[in-house]
Amino acid sequence: MVSYMISASSGRPVTKSQLAYETIKARILDGRYRPGYRLVLDQIGRELDVSAVPVREALRRLEAEELIQFERNVGARVVAIDPTAYRHAMQTVAIVEGAATGLAAPLLTPSDLARARELNERMRRSLAEFDPLAFTALNAEFHEVLFSACPNPNLVDLVQRCWTRLAAVRDSTFSSVPGRAPASVEEHERLLGLIEGGASAAEVEEFARAHRLATLEAYLAREQ
Repeated sequence: MVSYMISASSGRPVTKSQLAYETIKARILDGRYRPGYRLVLDQIGRELDVSAVPVREALRRLEAEELIQFERNVGARVVAIDPTAYRHAMQTVAIVEGAATGLAAPLLTPSDLARARELNERMRRSLAEFDPLAFTALNAEFHEVLFSACPNPNLVDLVQRCWTRLAAVRDSTFSSVPGRAPASVEEHERLLGLIEGGASAAEVEEFARAHRLATLEAYLAREQ
């Protein structure tokens, strides 16, 4: 008989393995489990009041998503930040998210655009007391509003998978290059202007892709 628990994030019944998976993944993506953090099965099991078995199952799922890796004589660790992996992840996001945003543009409602503009204004206000992690979260939410209307569900799923991979290697550019944040906000305004002005899907895609690549270039310039 399968035992169910209540997910803290969604409030829905989930298996113990799913609960462990959701909890660990959320902690990796929000930075509580930093790169290199060692994941101890018994400790996590005690925290969640489950045995080591569902925790082990959860870790195998996270390993398949490349969020953690198993090391001999050590166990599971959150993947370390890899500049090369970050570059590859950002390049992929630029391509697939740009395409999804271009296709979504003519389908965005006034409510969608108002939501995106409100998020960008929150990002602008946050520049005064800059918190790179909070800014990054708002940035992700802004872009999700724009690409989620894409009529191709496979492309939307691919963008979300790329974001998960990016979060795994997640050396936030806004942590490393905080000066990129104001430029990003202004580029968001220009992107919204293109969409509201009825620019073609190709134009929107090109700008969205260039916007992502500009963030990557800022990171790479700092590393030189």
